Amino acid sequence: MLKQLYPRLYVSSILEINPGLLKSLGLKGVIFDLDNTIVRRDSLKTPPEVLKLVSEMRREGFKLGIVSNNSRRRVEAIATEMDMPAVHRAVKPLAGPFRRALKLLGTSPHETALVGDQIFTDILGGNMAGLYTILVVPMKGKDFWGTRLISRHLEKIVLARLKKKPEVYHGKWD
Repeated sequence: MLKQLYPRLYVSSILEINPGLLKSLGLKGVIFDLDNTIVRRDSLKTPPEVLKLVSEMRREGFKLGIVSNNSRRRVEAIATEMDMPAVHRAVKPLAGPFRRALKLLGTSPHETALVGDQIFTDILGGNMAGLYTILVVPMKGKDFWGTRLISRHLEKIVLARLKKKPEVYHGKWD
């Protein structure tokens, strides 16, 4: 069961994701979590450096989308700005929303990555859907109250075990 909580990769920022490396792994699509992964939960503006990464991924031919537990209004505002299909009110970690996103992208699970900041929603759900999971350290800013009070404390236990796993990369990609 613990294996389902481990990402394939763990990096300190979404900006450390190298599209060339993802391509070399045979990946063709990337599904992003929204809050504290590509945009701060307390903001409606995507940081310019994230927009630059998304643009680079598009130039490399990646199909991109968003899966979020947040409201239609918030998700669509960011998805429209980034010109990406999105699944809102996803009820992650259920696998169904990830399958819907795969249909929107036209990719299969083995050729799609999931990038998220939470182990018990993003990574668990992505692993159950058969995706290549990438955990990022959350952006600074507010967390949803349930995340702050429950999930982040439990994540510390998993992260302590994760740090002992050499097959999960920690650090910058060159």
